[in-house]
Amino acid sequence: MGENNASVDEDLLLKEFFAEVSEVERDNEVIRILSCFKLNPFEFMNLSFDSSLEDVKKQYRKLSLMVHPDKCKHPQAKEAFGALAKAQQQLFDQQERDYILSQVTAAKEELRAKRKKQLKKDPASKLKSLVDEGKSEQQYEQSEEFQKELKLKVRELLTEQEWRRRKMAMRISEEEGRLKKDEEEQKEMWKRKREHEEQWEGTREQRVSSWRDFMKSGKKSKKGELRPPKLKTEDPNKSYVQRPVKRG
Repeated sequence: MGENNASVDEDLLLKEFFAEVSEVERDNEVIRILSCFKLNPFEFMNLSFDSSLEDVKKQYRKLSLMVHPDKCKHPQAKEAFGALAKAQQQLFDQQERDYILSQVTAAKEELRAKRKKQLKKDPASKLKSLVDEGKSEQQYEQSEEFQKELKLKVRELLTEQEWRRRKMAMRISEEEGRLKKDEEEQKEMWKRKREHEEQWEGTREQRVSSWRDFMKSGKKSKKGELRPPKLKTEDPNKSYVQRPVKRG
């Protein structure tokens, strides 16, 4: 009876132990995901660059279950779960995937050129490399050393491309802002011109009336002004009437 109780206790202890280990693993996976390089979805999924879409799908199922907020008690589990979902979406997007893989190809070419340059400088090293490795360049590129270098080089290239993209976006934004400002200034100028024309047209009647008054008042004598008297004459050719002059 005592042995049975001891066995039950051990089983319970073992379950608790594995539960604790599982929780630690979940927490570690959250930490790993959140420390990944933000621009590389392969890192979030913890997959190599030559992984297939089926590999991505399987890995997502596995990792998402580990960090799911309902199963993982880590305070940032939700954030890690969201990062995984975004990484899977990027890798299933053909355009995004092709872009990442194009940077991987560029990184490989740079590393290959660097390796050839190093071996060319030291023929003995090249010979030693061929003897010691006993394998082709393709096999070397599958080594842990090369994969580590490749990962770092891809980070470098993705960072450069992202920086260029942001600078271009900033320039486009500045140019759009300048064009918008010019357009607003042009609109304001036309607005002021229209307002001026409307005001000028609105005072047209007043100006015409003032001009007419001026013309009328110009023909009348001003108050207090002395003008020569009209003289009567019977000469029809005179432009004025002259009074007959009294004689002796």
